[in-house]
Amino acid sequence: MRSKAAIDTIPVTKKKTFVFNKDKGKKITSFLTFLGPAFIFYGIFMLIPLIGAVYYSFTNWNAGSQVVRFVGMSNYVEAFTNDPYFKDSMFLTIKYTAIVVVLQNVLALAIALFIEYRNRTKSLFRTVFFMPNMVSLIISAFMWSFIFSIVLPQLAEYGLGFLDQGWLGNPDVSFYSIIMVAIWRGTGYMMIIYIAALQGVPVHLKEAAIIDGASSFQNFVHVTIPMIMHAITITVFLTLNEAFKVFDVVYGLTGGGPGRSTQVVALNIFEEAFSGNFRYGYANAKSMILFVIILIITIIQVYVMKGKEVEA
Repeated sequence: MRSKAAIDTIPVTKKKTFVFNKDKGKKITSFLTFLGPAFIFYGIFMLIPLIGAVYYSFTNWNAGSQVVRFVGMSNYVEAFTNDPYFKDSMFLTIKYTAIVVVLQNVLALAIALFIEYRNRTKSLFRTVFFMPNMVSLIISAFMWSFIFSIVLPQLAEYGLGFLDQGWLGNPDVSFYSIIMVAIWRGTGYMMIIYIAALQGVPVHLKEAAIIDGASSFQNFVHVTIPMIMHAITITVFLTLNEAFKVFDVVYGLTGGGPGRSTQVVALNIFEEAFSGNFRYGYANAKSMILFVIILIITIIQVYVMKGKEVEA
C-alpha cells in the first residue's frame, strides 16, 4: 500500500479540452469562401470530364448508337498497331515540339537581353514584342493565312521570287510556316518571364565576375543562366505543354493539309471524333495516350531542371 507522500508525488494528468479558436475559424471560412467556387468550377469542368474521358476510352461510344459497350484495351491496341495516321501525327507533333521549344525560348531570352540592356526604349520594345500574344491564336492563323496566300506571292512579283514558296500548299514548306506563326505569337509571352528573371539577378554577382576577369559571355553563362534557371524551367514547361497540344494554328493555317502532311495529334483526335468518323470512344483513347505522354515528359523536364536551379 502506497504512503500518502508517495501518492502526492504522482503527476496528475489533466484532460485536454478542445477550445474553438474564432480567429482560426474565420480564416478557414475565408479560405473556403474564396477558393471554394474555384474548386467547384475545376471539379465540374475539369475533373469530371477527365474521369468521363478515361471511362469512355474503354468503350465503343459513337454518335450513331446510344448503347455504349465496354471494349477494354482494344482502342489503345488499335491506336498503337493499326492506325498509321495517329503514329504519323505523333511523330510530327514531337518534331514540332522540339523545334518550337528550342527556338521560342532562345529567341525570347535573346530579345529579353536586348531589351533589358536598353535605357530609354524598354517600354516600347516590350510592347512591340508582346503585342502578337494579345491576338487570339486562331485569329493570328487566319491573318497569316492571308499573308502567306495573298501578300507574299504579290511581293514575289517585284523581284522577290524567293517569297513565292507555296507556304501553305507545299508539304515541304507548310510545316515550317506553322512553326513561324507559332514562334511569332508565343515568343513575347516568354520574353516577359525572362525579363522579370533578368531583373532579379543580383548586380554584385556580375560585378564580382567582371572583377575576377570574366568576359561578357562567361558572365552570362556562369552567372546569369544559373540565376534565371527557375524562369527557364517555367518557360520550357509552358512551351512544352502548348506545343504538344497545338491545334488552333494548324487548324487555321492548313487544316492538317496538304493531305495529312501537317496533321498534329490534337487535329487527328478532332478528326476522329467530329469529322465524319464520330468514334468518340476511340478519340478519348487517343486523348489519354497524349495526356500520359505529356505528363511523363513534363515530370521528367521539371525534375531535371529543378535540380539545376540555384538561389541568390
